[in-house]
Amino acid sequence: MTNGMLLPVWSLTLRELVRFVRQRSRAIGAFLQPVIFWVLFGTGFSESFRMQGVEGGPSYAEFFLPGIAAMIVMFAAIFSAISVIQDRNEGFLQGVLVAPVPRTAIVFGKLCGGTLLAVLQGLLFLGLAAALHLAGLVPDVRWNLSFGSVVGTIAFLGLMGFALCGLGYMFAWRLDSIQGFHAIMSVLLFPMWLLSGAFFEAPQSGWLKWVIAANPLTYGVAGLKRVMASDAAAVAHLPSMALCVIVSVAFAVVCVGIDVAMTRKQRVSN
Repeated sequence: MTNGMLLPVWSLTLRELVRFVRQRSRAIGAFLQPVIFWVLFGTGFSESFRMQGVEGGPSYAEFFLPGIAAMIVMFAAIFSAISVIQDRNEGFLQGVLVAPVPRTAIVFGKLCGGTLLAVLQGLLFLGLAAALHLAGLVPDVRWNLSFGSVVGTIAFLGLMGFALCGLGYMFAWRLDSIQGFHAIMSVLLFPMWLLSGAFFEAPQSGWLKWVIAANPLTYGVAGLKRVMASDAAAVAHLPSMALCVIVSVAFAVVCVGIDVAMTRKQRVSN
């Protein structure tokens, strides 16, 4: 990345971080809701959940843990995209568009800021999950804590965050209404998460199996499960690690490519 790109990207990334720190309600809501979901669902489904084909398999809290980390990434992507609409309505975006910086820097600045926040929130949640486990609130949870697992977790959180921030940016760039953006995201991102294997296992047959297989987020969640799993047999049925990486990277590249193309075509008067 050239010097002409680096400074604006860093400036916009830092602005996203500062904005997040100052908006305490956003930080609390984006973090506590997934924690509550994990504790309640993990405890409530613990007696009824059984993974097919895996004797003595993981509890539901353990199965759901990577899915909740993906949910946090999804929320971070939504809030990051909302800031695009806010910046346009407040006039900040117009000022950035007329500045002597590459349009690509605008895209990467917004996406890097959202991705960094997503990864930090995801890691904070996993740390809290470990504390809740040690405190006995969610006892039946095991996960791989090796160095390679930690690096892989960060990598997949970053990949999913970058792709989902790019997807949110794609819609936010075309919209002027935060309410309209929420409506679109509620029928796009949340079903993507539900149909990614985060909340329930993909069925062995039927149309739902093919919908889940066609969902690019499925491979990010599957990759996260693979690097976090303490038992290889519990994740043997998931897509291979190579396929997870290829699809996740391709998803991010496509979203960012569309974002860059849209931003370059944006007229200053808009």
